[in-house]
Amino acid sequence: MAKHAQKRLIRKLDLERFLSTVQVNPEPKINLEQYTISENIAASMLYIAAYTNNDIVGKCILDLGCGTGRLGLGAAFLGAKTVLGVDIDKAALKVAVVNSQNADLTVNADWVNGDISIINGCFDTVLQNPPFGVQTRTADRAFLIKALVSGKMVYSLHNHPDVDKRLISMLKSSGTGLFAVQPSAFLKRFIERHGGVVKEVYAMLMTIPKMFDFHTKVSHDFVIDLYIIESNLIK
Repeated sequence: MAKHAQKRLIRKLDLERFLSTVQVNPEPKINLEQYTISENIAASMLYIAAYTNNDIVGKCILDLGCGTGRLGLGAAFLGAKTVLGVDIDKAALKVAVVNSQNADLTVNADWVNGDISIINGCFDTVLQNPPFGVQTRTADRAFLIKALVSGKMVYSLHNHPDVDKRLISMLKSSGTGLFAVQPSAFLKRFIERHGGVVKEVYAMLMTIPKMFDFHTKVSHDFVIDLYIIESNLIK
């Protein structure tokens, strides 16, 4: 087993430091909405999954749309039994392989190049930062459907339904960086219709730098929601 895959409590700060060493996609593609989540958001997501809900340590993890492996490798670092990452972007997968080698996590992390539809089998936990559907409308729905048939527990990031300046201000001043919120009525219905139950939703602040030509600001703050979902399709 890799030296990081230990059944011990790892400090969130140490997790964030590890995640900061995971190289991001050097050539993100706008049509795939390849925005890398921050170390803080990834760490919060993984910490809740690992230490609040016991869904990481010793578990089999699927990272859908894994990119360069930030979430999957974070899970391996915390002690996941196995991690399988899948992404359609071959260039991103090559970076994920290098990241796992640099982190000495090749023993329990594997990477597959292809559409998410190629994945079969059942996992304990699915992690995903899917496209939000800004460039391709409804793009996140295929990820949700695939996640619900693949894992008992699903941790999925989605765009907050409203531009809420008050919530942004609260998140900026919050010590935890997250707030429990109500799910989007549409996503709640969609998830239930496809065999899932929304257990919790947490709002978090996402900041992205200027990455593409159409971006007009040096950076942009907006709210994303972490959905914690239990699938009724996996027993």
